[in-house]
Amino acid sequence: MDVILLERIEKLGQMGDVVAVKPGFARNYLLPQKKALRATKENLELFETRRAQLEAENLNRRTEAESVAEKLEGLSVTLIRQAGDSGQLYGSVSARDLSEAVTEAGCTVARQQVQLDKPIKMLGLHPVKLRLHPEVAVEITANVARSAEEAELQAKTGHVVSADEQREAEMAAVEAVIAEVEAEEQVETEADAEGEAEAGAAAESETAEEDAETRD
Repeated sequence: MDVILLERIEKLGQMGDVVAVKPGFARNYLLPQKKALRATKENLELFETRRAQLEAENLNRRTEAESVAEKLEGLSVTLIRQAGDSGQLYGSVSARDLSEAVTEAGCTVARQQVQLDKPIKMLGLHPVKLRLHPEVAVEITANVARSAEEAELQAKTGHVVSADEQREAEMAAVEAVIAEVEAEEQVETEADAEGEAEAGAAAESETAEEDAETRD
């Protein structure tokens, strides 16, 4: 089937191009999504009369998409999931999950804008492309982990955290807390010792003054 593209379609063509596509692709996607028109004589004439308007609208949408892309550049979203020791998720992370995570991060993104060939089924850092506009895409990172602490460790190391690494990180966190408490106790001990020393010096000075008065 020949259709007129009303916007750029990746690997297919630019706005205004007349391309041949499979009938099912046209009927199920291009035509209902208003991304194309059947390439009839009437529609070709209609497109030419609306070309300037369509190009202006497309430019506005592209400018808005570029602004959103700047905000999303370098974004990493954390998704907490249960998984086995091998890193295999008991469930999966879908395009809808990712769109909700990005939206919670501050930028509204539709599920259809998340380009995910298949659901994510493993722990780790996964690059995900967001198609914000036919001519604008941005890549974010999906940090899939069993806990917020594990996600933070994954972000630092750049790879899936093993059970041993997780235990080491937990032990390091505990040791850091203990060291902090001991440091605070040391400061308090030194402060108390300094206070006692000052009190003792003051008492000796007072005694010396009293002895001097007695001798006089």
